[in-house]
Amino acid sequence: MNTQKPEGFLAHSSGGTGSPVLVLHAWWGLNETIKAFCRRLADSGFTAFAPDLYHGEVVDTIPAAEKMSSTLDENRARTDIQQAAKYLLKSCGQSGGSLAVIGFSLGAYFALDLSLTDPEHVRTVVVFYGTGPGDFSRSQASYLGHFAEHDPYEPPENVQAFEQAVRDAGRPVTIHRYPGTGHWFFEPDRPDAYNQSAAGLAWERTLAFLQAHINGKLAGR
Repeated sequence: MNTQKPEGFLAHSSGGTGSPVLVLHAWWGLNETIKAFCRRLADSGFTAFAPDLYHGEVVDTIPAAEKMSSTLDENRARTDIQQAAKYLLKSCGQSGGSLAVIGFSLGAYFALDLSLTDPEHVRTVVVFYGTGPGDFSRSQASYLGHFAEHDPYEPPENVQAFEQAVRDAGRPVTIHRYPGTGHWFFEPDRPDAYNQSAAGLAWERTLAFLQAHINGKLAGR
């Protein structure tokens, strides 16, 4: 196994042995919002790693993000994510264990994809305003989704189809919809979309979900 640290941002818990959480960034790139989110996870007792799928590039406008995401090599991104997952597990001393994956928008697609391509290691998935593949028959994960009420990127029919596909595969899924919000409502650097109350509630639900699964409260589901 290649244990060299991939490009990305690592945040350790204060004890240095927190359970592993892989964080996959939105189409803006590995920006300060994602790094702050990783630090927040670390402050809550987890070890978080966010791979840099753009390899140093960060954008902050929609046209630039559209261009970056449209030129992203999906095969390379999948390889980067797989290497990041292996590195994170190794750094936590859990090479044969499992991890949680959290994805934002673009990253949500890859988080869901990883739960299908590496089901032995991915048992917990959280997505923020993003859906993905339609066949979850290989999954061994439980899912939590946070979605906006008004979102042209992920309209209600997309969310409903995602929820139904997971249920059809026999996997647990909880979907939360946040009234009065739009895409990126969790990200404070998007003042046109950020909703503090919805973001706070989504954080509380995410933390409770991670803690419940990692503590084994939902084992066997």
